Amino acid sequence: MNHDLEVRGLNKNYDTFSLKDVSFEVPTGYIMGFIGLNGAGKTTTIKSILNMVNYQSGEIRVFGSDSKNKDIQLNGQIGVVMDSPFYVEDWTVTDVEKAVSPFYRHWDSVKFTDLLNQFEIDRKKKVKELSRGMKVKLMIAVALSHEAKLLILDEPTSGLDPVAREELCDMLGEFVTNENKSVLFSTHITKDLEKIADYITLILDGEIVFTGSKEELLEKYVLVKGGLDEINAGHKELIIGLREHSTGFEGMAESANIGRLPKSLLIEPIALDEIIIYMNKGGESS
Repeated sequence: MNHDLEVRGLNKNYDTFSLKDVSFEVPTGYIMGFIGLNGAGKTTTIKSILNMVNYQSGEIRVFGSDSKNKDIQLNGQIGVVMDSPFYVEDWTVTDVEKAVSPFYRHWDSVKFTDLLNQFEIDRKKKVKELSRGMKVKLMIAVALSHEAKLLILDEPTSGLDPVAREELCDMLGEFVTNENKSVLFSTHITKDLEKIADYITLILDGEIVFTGSKEELLEKYVLVKGGLDEINAGHKELIIGLREHSTGFEGMAESANIGRLPKSLLIEPIALDEIIIYMNKGGESS
C-alpha cells in the first residue's frame, strides 16, 4: 500500500507538553481521521507536518519525499484548512484569490468561483466581514482549487452548521474517489469521521494510542454497563474509565476481554467520542 503521508518518531518538546514518538501513515486514496481531546497534540503534529514549527527529532515524508522539500508546497500538492484563516482581514475575497493563486501552478479560477457560489460567499466582502463559518468555507474553497493531492484539515467543521458539515463531508468523500488523493482530517466532531473516515489515528497526551482502520478501532472496544454488585476488583481492572454511580457503573472494555467479565453485564457498541472520553479517563488496559 502506498502512503501520501508518513510520520515517523516525531518528537516536539514544550515546557508543559511534548509529542512523544508520534508515528502514523495516511494511505493513498483514503481519509484518515485524526482524533483526540483539545491539547492532545493534533495541531502541533499538523504544524510539524507543514513545517510551521520545528521539531526535535523524527521524520516526515510527503509523497515519498522529505516534507521540507519546498517544491511539494509550491506545486500545490497539499491543500490546507486550519482552525482559523491566515488571510489579511482587510482583504476582499477577490483579494484572497489574487494573493494566493500565484503560489499554485494549477490554480483553477473557475472552480474557485464555483465553490464561492456553492458556499454563497460574496467576492466583494472583506475577510473580517465573514462569519467564522464563512471563513472556514473560504479556506476550503482555496484548498480545493489548486489540484491538491493531499488535504490536511485541522478542525475545519468547528465553525460550520450541520448542513455545511454534511456538505463538506460529501466533498471530501468525492475528493478521494480519485484514488490518488488523500485526506488527513483532524476534528473533535467525531460523528463526521464515523461517516467518512477509512482510518483513525487517536492521540492522547502527545502519544499515539491507536492508528489503523476505523472498523478495527470500533470493534476493539465495547461499552460495558451493569450493577456494582455484578463486578469485583478483578473485573474493575478490565474496565477502562470506570464510572460508578448510584444505580451501577459504566465504562469501556476491550472486546477480547468480554469473556472475562460476568455474562449478566450489558455490552453495547461504542462510538468514537466515547472511546476518546474513556481513554482519557482511564488509559489503555493491559
